[in-house]
Amino acid sequence: MNQQTPYDDSQADPARLAELDRRVVWHAFTQMADYEPLIIEQADGCELIDIDGNRYLDGVSSLWCTVHGHNHATINAAIEQQLKRVAHVTSLGMSNPTTIALAERLVELTPEGLGHVFFSSDGASAIEVALKMAFQYWRQTTPARPDKSLFVALGGAYHGDTLGSVSVGGVTRFHEMFQPLLFDVLRGPLPDSYRLPEHVGPDQAADYYLDQLDQLLSEHQQQIAAVIVEPLVQGAAGMVMHPPGFLAGVRRLTRQYGLLMIADEVAVGFGRTGTMFACQQEQVSPDLLCLGKGLSGGYLAMAATLASSEIFEAFLGSGDASRTFYHGHTYGGNPLAAAAALASLEVFSEEQTLARLPAKIELLADQLKPLWNLPLVGDIRQCGLLAAIELVADKETRQPLPAAEQTGARVCQLAQQQGVWLRPLRDVLVVMPPLSVSDEQICRIVDTLAAAIAEIGQKVDIEQGGGRG
Repeated sequence: MNQQTPYDDSQADPARLAELDRRVVWHAFTQMADYEPLIIEQADGCELIDIDGNRYLDGVSSLWCTVHGHNHATINAAIEQQLKRVAHVTSLGMSNPTTIALAERLVELTPEGLGHVFFSSDGASAIEVALKMAFQYWRQTTPARPDKSLFVALGGAYHGDTLGSVSVGGVTRFHEMFQPLLFDVLRGPLPDSYRLPEHVGPDQAADYYLDQLDQLLSEHQQQIAAVIVEPLVQGAAGMVMHPPGFLAGVRRLTRQYGLLMIADEVAVGFGRTGTMFACQQEQVSPDLLCLGKGLSGGYLAMAATLASSEIFEAFLGSGDASRTFYHGHTYGGNPLAAAAALASLEVFSEEQTLARLPAKIELLADQLKPLWNLPLVGDIRQCGLLAAIELVADKETRQPLPAAEQTGARVCQLAQQQGVWLRPLRDVLVVMPPLSVSDEQICRIVDTLAAAIAEIGQKVDIEQGGGRG
């Protein structure tokens, strides 16, 4: 029988914690046979501090969610104040002032037409909500269209790890094991600006991919419920940057064929791309907008799905239980998370976060330019304060490096030894620091990466006998 004991700081021996972390904690997206513990005890601003006192510059915002840095006084205070009121209130037939205030604020900030907010626990759950709303909408709109049950998702899409979000996902290595559990999806193109067909130039890319999508929608328009897209950047696909105009083109096509559009801004929302929401860069208002990660500033688990009034009203019917949206999460709309989110939005205003971004974005771009000269670097791409360096075996052919060599992981391991924490997407090195990152910290991240890439590049060259192209 397991003996239950309360957590005691005096028991926090580093060796014991590491042993427990290997044996008891099952980490996400981690091969536990190879796992080497990195246990963070504290954080301050853009730095993480481990149990041995080592400090690491957080180069990927603790998996793309920390917005204003760690341990921010304003957000801390908001959570503490909310704790004195109430820590949790269910959203099932009940509400609280803090969550109501957050919903109102989100409606004010998001693209026009999204007047209704459904709270959930995480980004994947926000996607599940949107998929189910879209499916049910067509059965309750006038006239009803029960034949519209298919979803269109882009190639290489990633929308989370629940079964519904996995179904619309397109990253094979993550999800192929679960294929028998998934529903069928129509797969659109992967609008990659780096690996274009030979006959397609950058200026033609958006039209090229939109033509493929147009053909798919035209053929199946009677059965399609919605098109789901990650606006501007497909994160887990390898930080794939869409060609300018593609997002607006998707919206144009969904309107043309009378389909719903779901925008997944879980990763790219809240300033990541330079504007509060990525959709705003191409003046797009989707029918359903999914938010998560940065919603609470990276503090507490919270997500939201915003819906248009047309969708919301299809679920109304006094005394008609069949029109109810039967979906909910125990902690959906949690007041502590809502307090953190409201405080985060207040920090955007108080610290002029968005106004300060252009200079940081320009600095990051300038610092990255010298990395083009490194033999392993095939591409450098950037959208706002989000950048990716793709390592390749051959610059001319863009041939990938062998996956088994784990080159990206080796680069990030070297960077970690120099006090910069990064997590790659295979051989795509992601740079996505908190929006509060300083100029000096931007330079440090890039300098550390450059040195690590150069060192690993020399080792790769030796391993391959100096024969790389």
